[in-house]
Amino acid sequence: MKKTKRTAALLLAAVILVSCILFSAADAETLRRGSRGELVKKVQTRLKKWGFYNGEVDGVYGQKTESAVKAFQRRNGLTADGIVGKKTAAAMGISLGSDTANTSSVDNNTYLLARLVHGEARGEPYKGKVAVAAVVLNRVKSPSFPNTIAGVIYQSGAFDAVSDGQINLQPDNESIKAAKDALNGWDPTNGCLYYYNPRTATSKWMLSRKVLLTIGNHAFC
Repeated sequence: MKKTKRTAALLLAAVILVSCILFSAADAETLRRGSRGELVKKVQTRLKKWGFYNGEVDGVYGQKTESAVKAFQRRNGLTADGIVGKKTAAAMGISLGSDTANTSSVDNNTYLLARLVHGEARGEPYKGKVAVAAVVLNRVKSPSFPNTIAGVIYQSGAFDAVSDGQINLQPDNESIKAAKDALNGWDPTNGCLYYYNPRTATSKWMLSRKVLLTIGNHAFC
């Protein structure tokens, strides 16, 4: 009987230990109310830049930060739970926990741009993927658009991939390479600020733009 009780006690202790380890690992890969630190500041900074957050960038994940995260999640087709996990962090262009190992050689701007390319130009020729990335960078340079990559990409109604959630897909190596090539100065569009698919576009304003070149299924203007 004593041996049975001792075995049961040891099993219970083992279960508790494993649970604590798993909880700690999961918690390390998320930011939520009560979290503090530089990553929280990074989240607050980005949310403030995009107009979701109007509080102090103090590194304290409080009610305002949680509400801002929920608003961001709703805008990007994510579960609005107010927790910055892997998908929400990826949508913000930041890395948490184990995500770092997968993108350690790619900075946040490159990765975000690659996600946009993957969502917008998946299946397009390589030159067309670079062209999509170049349009984003051309907008960053233009006084008519936000002056950051994230600001341009998340500008309301700017890109279908943001509206339909494809921005949250993990980019493939070709999309990452296309983003890097564009960031390194390759612009197949020669300065274009817009592109669209003539077969699916419905905007009369967009269709009225002068087309300067066509690459794959996209007309650039």
